Amino acid sequence: MTTADPTNDTNPGTGAGAAWRAVGADGRRARTRRGLVPLVLVAATVLAVLVVPPLFPLDQQAVDLAAKLRPPSPEHPFGTDEMGRDLLLRSVYGLRVSLLVGVVAALVATVVGIAVGAAAGALGGTVDRLVMRAVDVFASVPHLLMGIFIVAMFRPGVWPVVASVGLTHWVSTARIVRAEVHSLRGRPYLDAAISGGASRWRVTVRHLLPGVLPQAGLAAVLMVPHAIWHESALSFLGLGIPAHQASLGTMVEAARGTLLAGAWWTTLWPGLFIVVPTLAIAGLAGAWRERINPRRRSELML
Repeated sequence: MTTADPTNDTNPGTGAGAAWRAVGADGRRARTRRGLVPLVLVAATVLAVLVVPPLFPLDQQAVDLAAKLRPPSPEHPFGTDEMGRDLLLRSVYGLRVSLLVGVVAALVATVVGIAVGAAAGALGGTVDRLVMRAVDVFASVPHLLMGIFIVAMFRPGVWPVVASVGLTHWVSTARIVRAEVHSLRGRPYLDAAISGGASRWRVTVRHLLPGVLPQAGLAAVLMVPHAIWHESALSFLGLGIPAHQASLGTMVEAARGTLLAGAWWTTLWPGLFIVVPTLAIAGLAGAWRERINPRRRSELML
């Protein structure tokens, strides 16, 4: 006659196994709750920038000085700016520009980072050391300073800002990808593939890159808020989006003088449209990180 071991995970509903599964279920529910609010905010942001512009076209050049600096009201829920323009509509249009810059710049930086990090990690040796020293030198230059230099070579617009952000924010992705490639290189299935005659290129494309894509994707999502802040900073300095075009950075810059006149709404709403979506995206990325990182998952369950 055998006695059930209460610490055996195979005993359903009893002992430490059931307790561990209950803790794991609680951890999963907690992660789901933490990720739900950022998910709703991100979905609402995407829905707003996709639905509002087609339904409510905005004339970027139009002004109505008779309606300038009106406080929030049923006619203008966010009030109007110094040119009499509706702040709600301009904030949504500015958020659309910021999201466009953030997403495209993050994709550019991710592609560059994956290429550099995978090349360094896969080739190893002298190539790895030279590439990483070059990455360190590139990282030592402040991103904003390099972004200003890139934007200054072109006329103000969306795509110069995308280039300035995408070409200056790939360093962290390159380091992450290189570290992941190094951790994967010692796996037995890679040795088997090399012994079977697979080329270094085939091993990198077929085996190494799929292993680093989850971490690279997480880095890309985390880069979107940073790219939005970078675009807002450039626009605030007058080097990003043209002043007449709706942009959250230019709106905050234009509101500095009106804030002293008591028009608090001209700064509040563009500022919230910068902070809230970026925090939501960062929170969503944090929930993703907990799902793809087993060590972090185990810590949350204890």
